[in-house]
Amino acid sequence: MKKFRKVLDGLTTSSPGVTLGSPSCGSAAGTPTAVPTPKDIDIQETLLSENFQLCKTVRHGFPYQPTALAFDPVQKILAIGSRSGGVRILGGPGVDCYCQHESGAAVLQLQFLINEGALVTACADDTLHLWNLRQRRPAVLHSLKFNRERITFCHLPFQSKWLYVGTERGNTHIVNIESFILSGYVIMWNKAIELSTKTHPGPVVHLSDSPKDEGKLLIGFESGTIVQWDLRVKKADFRIYYDEAIHSVSWHHEGKQFMCSHSDGSLTLWNLRNTSKPFQVTFPHGKIQKDGRKESCKPILKVEYKTLRSSEPFVIFSGGLSYDKAGRRPTLTIMHGKAITVLEMDYPIVEFMVLCETPYINEVQEPYAVVVLLEKDLIVVDLTQSNFPVFENPYPMDVHESPVTCTAYFADCPPDIIPILYSIGAKHKKTGYSQKEWPITGGTWTLGSHTYPEIIITGHADGSVKFWDASAITLQMLYKLKTSKVFEKPKLGEGRAAELVEEDPFAVQMVSWCPQSRIFCVVGISAHIILYRFSKNDANTQIVSLEVRLQCEPEEIITPSEHENNPCFSEPGSHSPQPHHQYPVSPGSRTPESAKDSVPCLKVKERVVRVPPGYQSDLVIQLLWVDGEPPQQITSLDINSAYGLLAFGNCNGLAVVDYLQKAVLLCMSTLDLYGATDPYQRLTRSPRRNRQSTSDFCMRGLSNFYSDSKKRIRTSYQSLTELTDNQQSVDMERSKSPTSDHVNGHCTSPISQSCSAGKPRIPMGPEGPRLSRRGPGRPPFRKAQSAACMEISLPVSHTEESRENSFSRSRSSSVSSIDRDTKEAITTLQFGESYGRKSDALPTPCLWVGTSLGVVQLIPMSIPTDQEERMEEPVTIGPSGAVQMLKGSVLRFGFMDYMGTVIQSPYEVWRDLNAPEDPDRPRRRKLVNFSPSSSQDACGEGHLAVVCSERQAKVFLMPSQSCLFVHNITESSFVLRADVVSVCNSVCLACFCANGHVMTLSLPSLRPLMDVNYLPLTDMRIARTFCFTNGGQALYLSSPTEIQRITYSQEMCDNLQEMLGELFTPIETPEAQNRGFLKGFFGGNAQTFDREELFGEAAAGKASRSLAQHIPGQGGMEGMKVAAGGVVGELARARIALDERGQRLGELEDRTALMMTSAETFSKHAHELMLKCKDKKWYQF
Repeated sequence: MKKFRKVLDGLTTSSPGVTLGSPSCGSAAGTPTAVPTPKDIDIQETLLSENFQLCKTVRHGFPYQPTALAFDPVQKILAIGSRSGGVRILGGPGVDCYCQHESGAAVLQLQFLINEGALVTACADDTLHLWNLRQRRPAVLHSLKFNRERITFCHLPFQSKWLYVGTERGNTHIVNIESFILSGYVIMWNKAIELSTKTHPGPVVHLSDSPKDEGKLLIGFESGTIVQWDLRVKKADFRIYYDEAIHSVSWHHEGKQFMCSHSDGSLTLWNLRNTSKPFQVTFPHGKIQKDGRKESCKPILKVEYKTLRSSEPFVIFSGGLSYDKAGRRPTLTIMHGKAITVLEMDYPIVEFMVLCETPYINEVQEPYAVVVLLEKDLIVVDLTQSNFPVFENPYPMDVHESPVTCTAYFADCPPDIIPILYSIGAKHKKTGYSQKEWPITGGTWTLGSHTYPEIIITGHADGSVKFWDASAITLQMLYKLKTSKVFEKPKLGEGRAAELVEEDPFAVQMVSWCPQSRIFCVVGISAHIILYRFSKNDANTQIVSLEVRLQCEPEEIITPSEHENNPCFSEPGSHSPQPHHQYPVSPGSRTPESAKDSVPCLKVKERVVRVPPGYQSDLVIQLLWVDGEPPQQITSLDINSAYGLLAFGNCNGLAVVDYLQKAVLLCMSTLDLYGATDPYQRLTRSPRRNRQSTSDFCMRGLSNFYSDSKKRIRTSYQSLTELTDNQQSVDMERSKSPTSDHVNGHCTSPISQSCSAGKPRIPMGPEGPRLSRRGPGRPPFRKAQSAACMEISLPVSHTEESRENSFSRSRSSSVSSIDRDTKEAITTLQFGESYGRKSDALPTPCLWVGTSLGVVQLIPMSIPTDQEERMEEPVTIGPSGAVQMLKGSVLRFGFMDYMGTVIQSPYEVWRDLNAPEDPDRPRRRKLVNFSPSSSQDACGEGHLAVVCSERQAKVFLMPSQSCLFVHNITESSFVLRADVVSVCNSVCLACFCANGHVMTLSLPSLRPLMDVNYLPLTDMRIARTFCFTNGGQALYLSSPTEIQRITYSQEMCDNLQEMLGELFTPIETPEAQNRGFLKGFFGGNAQTFDREELFGEAAAGKASRSLAQHIPGQGGMEGMKVAAGGVVGELARARIALDERGQRLGELEDRTALMMTSAETFSKHAHELMLKCKDKKWYQF
């Protein structure tokens, strides 16, 4: 523990803006500095670098772009491979594990070592990997890289240690699973087919051993050739040449028949007695046309042939539909006897697998379910019921039901909020599921001791909001809210909404939630805000709507003093200098022309609506169109239930709404907030002429998350692209902030591609840069600069040193005056008890305002305290003029008392406004206030304010507004997300930068505690969805369908092993059924087949070293180290050792029993021979 004692004396009385802007207050990157003040502040900082470690915890959602599927019928766990090289392993509740191949190559195929706690993956880079699943975090034990051949198919027989690997050349290789070394035994394609065959049979698409005899291997080639290879005598038993290409093969359990699926939509059934022609050919979906010919059908990609004791077998396949109907949905067909059931799927089928009771292929299979892996969903069909219902999926596979547009993460929530949300959400669950339990039940998981209520909120493109229970590293949906129900459905091709957004006018941009008061706010893309209150009772209500005209009429130009005499460059889309707040427009004062434009983007329902229990809309706020320009999207929002106020801002200005009285209290442009204390030199513009828009802009919108879909949303966030000096775009997106505006396909970054990089954009006359007019068919172009798109320029000085500290450079490598040609957006807002003026003796309700130009302003408010007065008397707001400066857009505010404790914002205790009235207990507002002076009487009045921007963090002493500590977080990048969070019973400032670094700084001294290069290159999705929370946790959207949770707390990393589920549980392998005397006698000699004798080095020799390269993995050692690092490390290690020892003892016992049996047999035969030869003479032999 390190104690910081700052003797703060000699406080200067100079203006804080000047003082903080001077070089003395700045610091080099990573060097905190202190400014003396006249008070003693004793804060013990307990956090050290040892308290921090960054690691991934768990991944939720549906695996993005899945490619492969596997199931262990004994352990009952499921594995899904993806195109990015990820493997997701699912079991019972809480058993959910994510693994990632380092190469990132797509997973082609998965094979479980059934009941062995291991998994083989075949990847697109022609590498086989063996994963150890006997540890909570699986790791690779071995890898085998094929150098000269490409892997196309793998097959691992049950209870075998030899893996068959088919290749693109048509060869079949054999790999020892234990050593992961290639056997010298190879089945070459030219040996498998007849020598008279002139064409290559194509890649191997199927491998399987015969259920009747394990020494017979069935090889299917793509061209239609099928060969049964006798592994003992090394020659083909039979060869089948079929005209149609083969996609899959499935055996009957007796081993006398097998079924093939073909590219013409047909199924062929072959009998081993006669392989010259198929025993049966069917076109399940092919109809006979009038001319007698079969209509052409799509390929059947996979077929499974499964038998039952009590009824006819199942034939289940995907594809095979006729080509006659365009746009038909993908199907899974289930044929059971004469009944044919076609199940339509919402997405294309990637893979399916039938789950059977037995792992033995030579027994009656008894299928009970079929797992269907779709491109964007996972479903399991119940085969035991005639109507084939689906099981209710316990995993959160529908995170991406509509594209995720924003996230919020709340740890340590009130304990009663999760049961309440669940009880409300359970009433709206879908019905019609199978009554049986979910069949994938493998692994074990127990609720750890380090758990607390956590909630994740996701906003979606269709306007829906989902609340998820994220406690104990699980994820379960609690409640779904549809914000679109507040509005009338926009008619296609009508209204302003059709121009603003094409398909998703209700997309959620931002959410704000107070768990204590249960007040919830949603910001939508159509410049609307919906305020919800929670109620356990349904109600009939009429939605109250407020329309706000928040339009910045004066142009705000930052003009350096050396260019004061230059004529002002007329910016396209500029507004006439008419500050709105001087004359609020009422409906009666509008002219007919302006009335056409003073409309919101969406129409609120005007009728009385019935709302169910849960979140019920209380107020809708919409920004209006002004003079043909759509409203700018909202960039910041804060709500305070104790004050009854809601504040929001965009690039035009700030608005404060009293949601209790349903009135607008403040609506001002950013420039007017400063008054006489504006830190910038600005020139107002002349009235605009014609609206113009720059051409040749680029856009990369939100729906790039789905590469196969068209652009769906016009968001206010720009991908992080870097413009180099030669004006070429760099591939990965690191340089610019993610929050510049995108509207209708145009990028509104302050740096356009039409400007040559490295040259200043000098104001010109008519011969200046040309601007193209917007055509009549083009959507309106909105020039919005939000959040981190603004460039910073501190007060102008003529010295070179001050010019460097002003940080007026662009984020691109060019330095251009166009960077200053931007509006000033409101980037962050925070209500709280503070000191609006230096002379204040007591804290009052204040609104902290941060802008994109690095300006921090305090706005004090006067709020009536009595409940009756609060509903009748107006709230007074007056900007104080107190201004602080930082580098970069302001991102976050935080408040601490003199003891180092975070000061929470006051809130109102939740009360159900729709509950029946109780005359004995009238409902009154109960407020909880966290005053800065409540816990620090000995330290005096005041508190500390933590302000973080894109480049810098500062700690101010209030009410003197003096800067105590400064830390330049980054010079080469910029901060995307920052939060004041609690970790290990203390607080710190957590930051996530655009270059992928995750950093933590101590508070209040801003010492660097952790700096980890977590993501080498970030992208727009992560930038938009990354968020921190208390307890040292964070999350982001790792793919369009998956949420990745991480921790930066050493304590949680140490306890992670205890929190994760066990993938492998010791289960006795079910015994094979007694085949009976006759079946054993006439069924061949399958039980005597010894693969070791055929494939071992002694018999087959060594494989060519150039064919494949063995790469030893670190899985065993890593797993042991991870287990040893946890609380139960020694126990875990001992358990693994005991499991392995028990396994070896079991094998030894089996061998001993086999030897005893052999010895008894030998003794019996010897005794019989002795009796036979006892009485014979020597000449009788």
